[in-house]
This record gives sequence, C-alpha cells and structure tokens, in this order.
Amino acid sequence: MAPSPDPRVTVSVILPVLDEVRTIDGCLASLLDQDYDGPLEIVVADGGSTDGTRARLAAARAHAGDRLRLLDNPGRLQAHGLGLAARHARGEVLVRADAHTTYAPDYVRRSVTALRESGAAAVGGRLVPEGRTRGERAAALAMRSPLGVGPGRFHHARRREEVDTVYLGAWRREDLLGLGGFRPLPSGAGEDADLAWRIRRAGGRILLDPAIRSTYRPRGSVAAVARQHWRYGLAKAEMLWLNGVLPSPRPLAPAALVTALGAGLATAAAGRTRLPLLGVVASWTAVLGAVAVRPDRPAPLAAEVAADTAAMHLSYGAALLWGLARGPGPVRHLRAPAPDRPAPAPAAGHRRARPARPVPAPPADRRRTARR
Repeated sequence: MAPSPDPRVTVSVILPVLDEVRTIDGCLASLLDQDYDGPLEIVVADGGSTDGTRARLAAARAHAGDRLRLLDNPGRLQAHGLGLAARHARGEVLVRADAHTTYAPDYVRRSVTALRESGAAAVGGRLVPEGRTRGERAAALAMRSPLGVGPGRFHHARRREEVDTVYLGAWRREDLLGLGGFRPLPSGAGEDADLAWRIRRAGGRILLDPAIRSTYRPRGSVAAVARQHWRYGLAKAEMLWLNGVLPSPRPLAPAALVTALGAGLATAAAGRTRLPLLGVVASWTAVLGAVAVRPDRPAPLAAEVAADTAAMHLSYGAALLWGLARGPGPVRHLRAPAPDRPAPAPAAGHRRARPARPVPAPPADRRRTARR
C-alpha cells in the first residue's frame, strides 16, 4: 500500500465536460469516492452541454455539496475548460480528470504521493481502455496493441519510469500556471502533450506510475474513432509549427504509411507498376491482422478491431500531413509575447527547472470541445 500523502496538501480535480451524459455519472461517482484524507474539491468546467449532462452535474452537486464546483466554459474547448478550472482551483495540487474515465479509489492519493516522493514536475498513470458495448470493446482491443496506437509508454508501461507524457496527469498548481497552463490548439486536442513538452523543455521530469489506476471508455464506432484520431494527428502538426519540434517521433509512423499508400496509388494510376502499392498494402494488412487476430481476443470482433486500427492509422497520418501542409497560420496567435510571470519556487525535493518562455492566455474559441 502506498504511503499516505501529507493530509495538509489541498487537491483540486479539474474536469472539462461537454455533452458527456453517457459517461459523466460513473466518472463523478468514482471521483467523489476517493480515499484521499486531505482537502479535496472537484472543479467541473462545462462548455455548454445540451444533452442532459448539465442536469446530471446539478444532481451530483446537490449530493456532493461544496466538494463539487460547477463553472461555465464559454470557450468550449477542452483546453479552455482546463485553464478555467485551474485558475479557479483552490488546491496546491491539480489532478486532471476526463469524463470518459473512471478512477480507482486511491487515484488522487497515489498521484499526490508520487508527486511528493519523486519531486517530478508531473505524474500520471497509463491509459487503460475498457469497452462496454461491442464497438467500444473493439476499439479498446485496438488501443491496447503497440501496432495499433504505437509504443508510447503511457499505453504500455508496467513499472515506474520517466516518460515524455502520461495519461491525464497531476501537477503542483504553481508549476502549471508558471508554465502558462494549457494552450488551446485549434484542433481541440493535444494540450496535454504540449504541456508535457514544455515541462521537459523547462527541465522538469514526468513520472509514469502504473499504480495510478483509471479506466478509459473508448468511442463506440469506427467513424468516432477516426474523428478522434484526426484531431490527434492535426494537434501534432500544430505542435510542430508552434514548438518547432514534434513531442516524439511516434507520429511519423502513420504519416509514413499514408505517404507510402499515396505514392503507391500514384505510381499505379500512372500505369507504371502496382508492385509498390501491393507491397505497402500487404505489409499493412499483416499489421492489421496481427492486431486483430490473436488467441486472447474474441474472434467475432476481429474485423471491427482491424477496422478501428485502420481508422486510427489513416486518420492520424492524414491529419498530420494536412496540418503540415496547412502551415503555421492557425497557431501563430499562440506565439504572441505575454507579460512576464514569476517562475514558481520548486517544492521540497523538486529539481528547479529552467525558466520557460511565457505563454499567453489564449483568446476565446467557441468551437466544440474535442473530447478524449
């Protein structure tokens, strides 16, 4: 059992939502059932839900009292909601939550303990997908394979280790705000990877601890999975234009696949030879088969798992290439200079980071939140 954190440390769970009626009840129930002994609040920023989420939030607020606070997020984007909740939070530690996820009872406690023990700038756990419907189960199986989602450690780690990013995360509030908080990329995604990159650029460490446990409920259709990964790929292109570097080389693999397929199609259409296209398709089909057909996976789901995997690869890679071709215009406003803000003092045992370039508070963006 993990040692108890200092009970004097106040914690705010920050949760952006928009039209989450399908999952919000389970998410809030697990957050309200945390075993953390210190002061704990849940700050929910709603981007204008119209599907009944707001009524569920009001009911939960009536039951939870002051432990649950509701804010209106006029910016609608997930990053706007996170920033709003972080600024209104009272806690010394911020723990990010997602409405598609449920949390182990010790999730907050282990997050605070890991921050205290490690001195890292950010800590978090793995993304562990589990579906309820047939479509969600297929997407979850695709997301568990390194051939499906890549080798990122936040998908596959089994032990504590330093990584480039984690799922969701927890930070000292002064550290997060000192780095400028969450920047709302136009794609509506990628704010977590962008923040992690800025933390590492400033000299901070990011710790993944699989003992920080949660369960993610994936999208339930191939089309929804494709839309989600289109946003992810587009966000990586935006980060490249904004930061001058990708947060990791992993996004290059799906972009290379789409490029190879396009080149093969062009060669075949020109009447030269079909061999390059056939080679790429054969290799990719073998990868899809390796993800979908395994002894430990239900055979009836194989076709859907392959379809979800293909959707993730193609939509992510095509979006990255489109974002690169589109140029830096959509993120240029995020580069604007901002007033200097004092660098946060490091906590005890926390390695001092190099000062980061300040990041401006973004203008309001009224597009829909890109949910996880």
